[in-house]
Amino acid sequence: MARRYAPLAMFVTGVSLGVASVSAGRANPGWWFAGESATAAALELLAGIALIGAGAAAWRRRPGSRFGPLLGAAGFAWFAPEWNNPEIGSSIAFTAGLLLSAACAPLIAHAALAYPSGRLRSPIERVTIAVAYVASIVVVGVLPAVLFDPADAGCAQCPRNLVIVTADGKLAASMERLGLRLGLVWIGLVVSLAVWRLVRGGVAQRRLVGPVLLPASLYLALVAWDFQHSAGRGFLSNDSVELRLWAAEAVALCMLSAGASWERVRARRTRSALAALVVELQRSPAPGGLRAALARRLGDPTLELFYRLGDGRLVDAAGRLHAARPRQALTPLVCGERELAVVAHRPRLFDDPGLGPEVATAAQLALDNERLQAELRAQLEDLRASRARIVEAGDRERLRLERDLHDGAQQRLVTLSLAIGLARAQLEAGTDRQLVDSLGRAQRQLVELLATLRELAHGLYPVALAEEGFAAAVEALAEDPLAPLRIERPLPEERLEPAVESAAYLVVREMVRGRGPGRTSIRATREHTGLVVEVAADGEPPADTLHLEDRIGAVGGRLKVDRTAGDVTRVRAELPCA
Repeated sequence: MARRYAPLAMFVTGVSLGVASVSAGRANPGWWFAGESATAAALELLAGIALIGAGAAAWRRRPGSRFGPLLGAAGFAWFAPEWNNPEIGSSIAFTAGLLLSAACAPLIAHAALAYPSGRLRSPIERVTIAVAYVASIVVVGVLPAVLFDPADAGCAQCPRNLVIVTADGKLAASMERLGLRLGLVWIGLVVSLAVWRLVRGGVAQRRLVGPVLLPASLYLALVAWDFQHSAGRGFLSNDSVELRLWAAEAVALCMLSAGASWERVRARRTRSALAALVVELQRSPAPGGLRAALARRLGDPTLELFYRLGDGRLVDAAGRLHAARPRQALTPLVCGERELAVVAHRPRLFDDPGLGPEVATAAQLALDNERLQAELRAQLEDLRASRARIVEAGDRERLRLERDLHDGAQQRLVTLSLAIGLARAQLEAGTDRQLVDSLGRAQRQLVELLATLRELAHGLYPVALAEEGFAAAVEALAEDPLAPLRIERPLPEERLEPAVESAAYLVVREMVRGRGPGRTSIRATREHTGLVVEVAADGEPPADTLHLEDRIGAVGGRLKVDRTAGDVTRVRAELPCA
């Protein structure tokens, strides 16, 4: 609750302090930057209150960021030079003015370099800001203050300095002169870092931080000019040059406050664009419509959407695995603590830390819907891949068995048949006709067994299919008198993936099996989508149509079986090819 009302408390306190400071200055215009000018007084009040208001708004919008409190503190410090007015009438205010007269500049530098996250990005930034605080608050403020005695300096009307340790005007001036010269160094470093960040950043980065970094750099450059002007005499004052610089600084601070508030305007514009995106998504086709809509709204045609599966894999809306691309960054879209999707995009598109949550909130329903569809498609793709692996493993095993039968059992049976034939020939001249007849019967049985074994081996996996491809295997099948087949046009001779060739051949073989001579015809063509096999045969469809559908589906193909007039079955298999 306290953190919720802290920005409001800061703003109310800042306004009160600003009004009090300007009122004290107008009561003693001779010691005041604005003098008797009502316009200058309004400008001073506007600059300080604008900083405090922008800081309070930023703090409320991002409670975890230091940018808002830093900007508000800079607004308080902007009024500090008015407090060491000899006519202020308060020792506490006078002492605070002595200590904090140069505190606004390092606070502005810190806020600018830390924008928008509130954290400094590199060690050089942290060192530079540390030097800025030491030089401005310690060397220009604290050290001279502990050495400054107003009465010793001839200021009889000045309030008492509450932090004086010893009076040494010369040493105090030397300390302040050192701090002013150090200020030229650290301001140069801060402006250089700001320019480098703008030059190095992408378009989105410049749009985000430019409205803050540019006016902050202008303000710091004016402060450096003031430091250079004052370094010779050893103290900050309000001569004619410094009065003009002070007015320019006030304008720069107003610009900085407007730049910090621009983030809120830009966020509203982003929400409006994302609201239009929600309306657009209601008409977007799926899958891919959400990606295209986001790409248009965010201005990145290369943008891609991915969804994280339970095992950590990233898949697109079609269920395909994410393939990393060069120069693409990945940003999760998170709503609450739940990751909705992962965006692959050009670098620095999501440099604005508020863009991701805005997109996630606006498109949450559409992202959830597409994520569920992507998970389903990924599961189907996994199933298809699993079926393909099972089929491929089965084909490999059948090919191994065919080769084992051909090279092992068949060869041994052939050798045995030859040995029996030789023994029978040697016994032909003998008198034991019974033994000769027995050998003859054994040899005939071996020949029948070899024929059966060859048919079995060919059924497992034809050698021609493995060695020469689909066309050769079908032509060999057409030459078999037991499986008559008519080839209506030349078959595609190119080799395809083994799984595709095996599935296509299986369709032809199942249609031929068990039919009479000349009752089956085949037509196979190579189209841009893959291989199309059409088989027509008299009679009933294959007995195991479901098995054929599984085999064709395992390679991502489609099978269509039709019964036409005249009791003709037509089978059309479409198989994708790489």
